Amino acid sequence: MTLDQTLVDAAVDLMNRRWPSEEPGGAAAVRLADGGILTSVGLDNMHGSVALCQETGAFIQAYTQNRTVTASVCVCRDMERARVLILPPCGICQERLALWGPSVEVAVPRQDDPTRWEARSLAEVNPYYWGPQFADGQWPSQAQHSE
Repeated sequence: MTLDQTLVDAAVDLMNRRWPSEEPGGAAAVRLADGGILTSVGLDNMHGSVALCQETGAFIQAYTQNRTVTASVCVCRDMERARVLILPPCGICQERLALWGPSVEVAVPRQDDPTRWEARSLAEVNPYYWGPQFADGQWPSQAQHSE
């Protein structure tokens, strides 16, 4: 299974359930190899250093359940323009997704319209991933990530 509008809609639906439309908010959704979808939000906290990316909860759920992530999307509200933006994974979330390999698809905003998305593999988003330097030139396996 790959990234599709259903996955994007799951993230937007969670964001809309969690925060009223007049408040900023964000959410994420991941697709699993079996077709399932997990969603999550980041923590609201006064102390910014304890905040987590929107995707973190879904990644941890998948890992806890020993399930494989095949696609990921993160969304947030642009309050100034009353629209939903697609957020590409930050570097930390790219590291988290690396556990499931270079073919994981992630949503990235289209350059002509940041409210629309296109799918890119993790390898495309991070072509110079550092991990292969320690795994004989290959993308590290999940076991190698755990060493």
